[in-house]
Amino acid sequence: MNFELDTEQDMLRATVRDLLSGAYDVESRNRVAEGDLGWNRDVWKQLGELGVLGLPFAEEHGGMGAGPVEVMAVMTEIGRALAPEPVLDCVYLPGRLVAEVGTDAQRSDILPQLSEGTVLLAFAHDEPGSRWPHTEVATTAARDGDSWTVSGRKNPVLHGDCADTFIVSAKLPEGGVGLFVVDASADGLVRTPYRTHDERRGAQLVLDDVAATPLGEAADASAAITAAQVHAQAALCAEAVGALDSSVQLTTSYLKQRKQFGVPLSMFQALTHRAADMYVLYELASSMSLYATMALADGIVDPTIASRAKLQVGRSARKIGQESVQMHGGIGVTAEHSIGHYLSRLTAIEHTLGTMDDHLRVLAGGVKDYELVEIAGM
Repeated sequence: MNFELDTEQDMLRATVRDLLSGAYDVESRNRVAEGDLGWNRDVWKQLGELGVLGLPFAEEHGGMGAGPVEVMAVMTEIGRALAPEPVLDCVYLPGRLVAEVGTDAQRSDILPQLSEGTVLLAFAHDEPGSRWPHTEVATTAARDGDSWTVSGRKNPVLHGDCADTFIVSAKLPEGGVGLFVVDASADGLVRTPYRTHDERRGAQLVLDDVAATPLGEAADASAAITAAQVHAQAALCAEAVGALDSSVQLTTSYLKQRKQFGVPLSMFQALTHRAADMYVLYELASSMSLYATMALADGIVDPTIASRAKLQVGRSARKIGQESVQMHGGIGVTAEHSIGHYLSRLTAIEHTLGTMDDHLRVLAGGVKDYELVEIAGM
């Protein structure tokens, strides 16, 4: 089985890496993070011009018609550079829902704007008190003739602070969970933005009889939501792998440069053993991320595979992140060094769409569904 990127995929990866590495170092990233938006619109525009934003969408809708492997390559570079642009939250995740559930007219209207970067979309699904994978939707949709309204509360909505439009999940009158398009400026919608610990942004939405348009038919979209989350989990794993790679590289370089007792820290066997353990954990995370991506590339949208990948990537991220900060010493917890920012982002990824414990419970609960092997004579 070929685990290498082909020529075009490698060129895509190199192009995104050049763009993001040129746009961000720790000082510029801190400046952008301190702004109201938390990301750079100039970088966003360049991502749109390069076709990165429209990567997974069909060509007839302004996209590039690429697949999960190309998305993985881009997300890995976003993680490597610790780039704050909301590519997953405002394009790839909600755009997939539009592509899968929306009408032809909605796809033709929304997806080209997402691909160009002129419209920001956010998926408002999580609600206070809910926990993946048991996201009970309390928000309700009501119909009056041909018109629809939605009422409820959504939080957290990742990058909901800057979204122009929301895809809102709501309980349908006939049962099931439907998806609705809601304009961010609609009457009855109150948006409360906030900052997250990883220097990104989120928002709480309170909807009170807000006018909404069904995404596609007003029918149960639970299967589409699950599939979109599986794709998002794989993308998060790829982003984490990029951040892990940078963390390992920064730490090993620091061990070679920093001196104690007149010799580099890399001369101390205990520290080199810990660095070797970090590398092994990185390879485990990278392999599981590839597993999840290649399954999607083969058309296998399996929540179990996504949970396996998310569990191992989360375990690797926690250990590598903590070890990186530990081996950097005091500078590792300062805003002036990037290693602490990587740990914060890795922690946020681990808590998005299920923590390690959540995925472990899901996997453990599914063990009973496997057939037991009977050994003759036992």
